[in-house]
Amino acid sequence: MPKIKTNRAASKRFRLTASGKLKRAKANKNHILTKKKPKRKNQLAKGGYVSKSDAGRMNQLLVK
Repeated sequence: MPKIKTNRAASKRFRLTASGKLKRAKANKNHILTKKKPKRKNQLAKGGYVSKSDAGRMNQLLVK
């Protein structure tokens, strides 16, 4: 049996924390920023966590 490869796209988008949660970046911070308020852009700059319902599928992609 060959080794299971890590999904490279998922490995670049998610980081595993020490407690086992998955950190992620928030969407909508790449372009068309002129119409977005500074408060909104500041909140988008901070990361978030993957929801519990999606975490299982994301962990499967990150199997090493």
